[in-house]
Amino acid sequence: MRGTSGASLDQARERFDPVLRDAGAEGTEIGEQLFTVTRALDGSATLRRSLADPSRSGEDKAQLVTGILSNGFDGRVVDLLAGLVRSRWSSEQDLADAVELLGFDAVLSAAQSRDALETVEDEIFRLTRALEGQRDARQALSDARTDPQRRTDLVDGLLAGRADAATGVLARHATRDLRGRRFVAALLQVADIAAERRNRLVASVAAAVPPSSQQLERLGALLERAYGRPVQLNVSVDPATLGGLRIQVGADVIDTTVLARLADARRRLAG
Repeated sequence: MRGTSGASLDQARERFDPVLRDAGAEGTEIGEQLFTVTRALDGSATLRRSLADPSRSGEDKAQLVTGILSNGFDGRVVDLLAGLVRSRWSSEQDLADAVELLGFDAVLSAAQSRDALETVEDEIFRLTRALEGQRDARQALSDARTDPQRRTDLVDGLLAGRADAATGVLARHATRDLRGRRFVAALLQVADIAAERRNRLVASVAAAVPPSSQQLERLGALLERAYGRPVQLNVSVDPATLGGLRIQVGADVIDTTVLARLADARRRLAG
């Protein structure tokens, strides 16, 4: 999110962070309520336009939010939304996206208050890797034509009650409210936000055989120097790499596998 919307989101996060620190574990419920608001905004173009309309005064929009959410919603959620609609947004969709992002922040902050943030990040990574070989399950979790309750039931079955409560909340949201995304892509976005909260980038590393601890230590140090901040290594074993490593950090892909070198050689020959 860039420009005016990005600035508005940054300001909202700055105001919201101390609220979440004080909320502790209650941040999970705050996050779930924000996901409910996101769903309402996604489902009503009229509501989105009304709350993001730059021609309406911020106070008018804040009063509208307060009236809608006054019954049944946490006061901290009401205050946050009132502040959001007073801000300016480049598009009405950016407002809905910002509410969801703040929901992610709330759930992850609650996990962090229990020293469980790293656990949640690891569980999300493991869930995405477990789905790599389950094409039917991935499709079912990303199929907007399927009843959302069936999709959330499938997630619960995959987690089998063994994951942290925050992981369950985030995974269920990711499949219930697809918002035009694939399930795994939504989870990876959450993992990036979790890493950001721990001031770390996430590097997904695929290797033909498990790297040694010394190799991982050297790789982590190299990436940290390259990106100027700590990097969390999430390692998976993929025999299809045929040697070497495939490393992805955000949009950056560093592919040193045999297959990549062969593909490069073919391109050179063809050129």
